[in-house]
Amino acid sequence: MRNAKWYTECMTQVVTRVPEDVLRELDKLVESGDFESRSDAVREALLQLIDKHRREQIGRQIVKGYKRIPQTDDEVLWAEAATEAMIEEEPW
Repeated sequence: MRNAKWYTECMTQVVTRVPEDVLRELDKLVESGDFESRSDAVREALLQLIDKHRREQIGRQIVKGYKRIPQTDDEVLWAEAATEAMIEEEPW
């Protein structure tokens, strides 16, 4: 657990309003021990939101690249063969 000085010196405070039902659900997460505090839960949610958007942006960039330079039939065949070989190597 970090001390108060660390939080005040290393983090910026964000103030927001949320509907009562959201606050009740947030408090349930804290009461159940999933998070130490409301702030910890909100911080984690923000990190997940940012990560989700970052991954979506990367996905869009990948699609854009494949539209600009599509895979050849040979590349698709190679990828399928490589995938089959990896699956065959699995011990299950």
